Amino acid sequence: MNEPLITIDLPTLYYRAFHALPTTMTAPDGTPVNAIRGTLDALATLAQDLGTRRLAAVFDADWRPAWRTAILPEYKAERAGETGSEIPPELAPQIPMLQALLNAAGITSAEVPGTEADDVIGSMVGQAAEPVTIVSTDRDLLSLLEPGHDTVLYRPKPKGVWETITAADLPALYGVDSGTAYRELAALRGDPSDGIAGVPGIGEKTAAKLLSGYGDLREVLAAAAAGQRSHGLSARRAAALLEAADRIWKNIEVMTIRQDLDVAEALRAPGTHSPDVAELTEMADELGLGRSAQRLLTALRADIPTTTGGFVPARPSTPARPSDPQPLPWTVGPVFAFDLETTGVDPDTARVVTAALIDCTGGEAGAQTTWLVDPGVEIPADAQAIHGISTETARANGQPAPAALTQILAALEQVRAAGGAVVGHNLVYDLTVLQREASRYGLHPDAHAVCPWVIDTLVIDKQAERYRRGKRTLTATAQRWGVDLTDAHDAGADARASAGIAFAIAAEYPDFRMSAEALHAAQIEWKAAQAKDFESFLRSKGRDAHIDGRWPFED
Repeated sequence: MNEPLITIDLPTLYYRAFHALPTTMTAPDGTPVNAIRGTLDALATLAQDLGTRRLAAVFDADWRPAWRTAILPEYKAERAGETGSEIPPELAPQIPMLQALLNAAGITSAEVPGTEADDVIGSMVGQAAEPVTIVSTDRDLLSLLEPGHDTVLYRPKPKGVWETITAADLPALYGVDSGTAYRELAALRGDPSDGIAGVPGIGEKTAAKLLSGYGDLREVLAAAAAGQRSHGLSARRAAALLEAADRIWKNIEVMTIRQDLDVAEALRAPGTHSPDVAELTEMADELGLGRSAQRLLTALRADIPTTTGGFVPARPSTPARPSDPQPLPWTVGPVFAFDLETTGVDPDTARVVTAALIDCTGGEAGAQTTWLVDPGVEIPADAQAIHGISTETARANGQPAPAALTQILAALEQVRAAGGAVVGHNLVYDLTVLQREASRYGLHPDAHAVCPWVIDTLVIDKQAERYRRGKRTLTATAQRWGVDLTDAHDAGADARASAGIAFAIAAEYPDFRMSAEALHAAQIEWKAAQAKDFESFLRSKGRDAHIDGRWPFED
């Protein structure tokens, strides 16, 4: 095959997704699916960006192998805690479900009893007759990058960016010229996250200076013993090195990635199995992850059956609703419905009380993430009467505002990274509140930095039917477009209704079926024109009015 071979350190992906997305992202039955969702989306991005179906998802058969703890008993000991496992209880049930989904997608799963994923990957790199790309955030895998080899480490970075590292990049990044030298640097520096202590007084830069100056670790220790004082080797550091010499060599042993495992099948299988589309779709739908599964299948270039066959006809007799499967009118990215309930109507002073983010891609409501927030202030009686959340309830059961807001911003960033859009009614209010809250608590990134494309049903409804009489509230607008809204002012219900409205407008008016990016840009102009028209109308009635036309943020 001409497609590249990609080995994926899957634990680093699902841990990253688990901590980036809130556990309130659940399947319809309440099961957390945040790690599954983030991992499927990351795999789809990898397959698409790297142009390959040859993916090997490598698991930890033993995350703390006995042969490593025999050398260094404290290896990862702190992670085990009281349960003897590093796996959080909300994550543990997601791992076998994820593995089943990957098997259905035709993605090779690989693990070897008694070893970590790193060892399987190292053995694949050492035994492959072709270049291998490693996907991982684990720094230990940098030790596999050697001059003269085509191995590449592909690391996820914030905001959907991926970083490519080869052996040629090591001198600029770490001050060493090979993977072997990097492992020696790591042994001197230590790795507290794995319980591996380094040499006191020797950090990464000092370790690199010593190794580049003396050549390798043996020569560094020999220089320390001989009383040499160059390349940053002071008397104090020399004494620390000699005292820790035995420990340093143990670190080297523990950090050495095995390359002798039997990985013949793991090298042969990637790209040879076709996805079982029906099985994958059924499992994903049960978890509310249909859109993520479809995106993965598309990236793998699987033959996906469809019953829609393209855009729905213009002006159907029955408007589209979220429960009716519809083709996606706003390009290939996901579409999430979003809504906040707050303490007031002024975005400068309002605080978030509840929030909902619901996958409504294709018109069908899927995985839903909700937040109950302790706003840190009294919730006024009139706000309580609207959304039903009292100050006592929020304080007793809600997350502290900074923690919840950080999760909300992270979830929006995931949508942005996937090229997706958020849809809601009068989202300029919600997003401005979110921006003010992020600024209030000094959060970074803020709402501006993470905002996906925006589809605001208040703006597009006004543009679609400019001269329709009556109110444009969410309740009135939902009624116009035949969308059920039986629990208004519940964040989840309001979010779902806004998605229904957006899909109904796109179904009835084909002009709105542009890309999400183009629709976002158009709404900036439409909102400004709508504000100007309304301002002119009010002034014609003798009112000195100013209507803010900025969108999607009032700043």
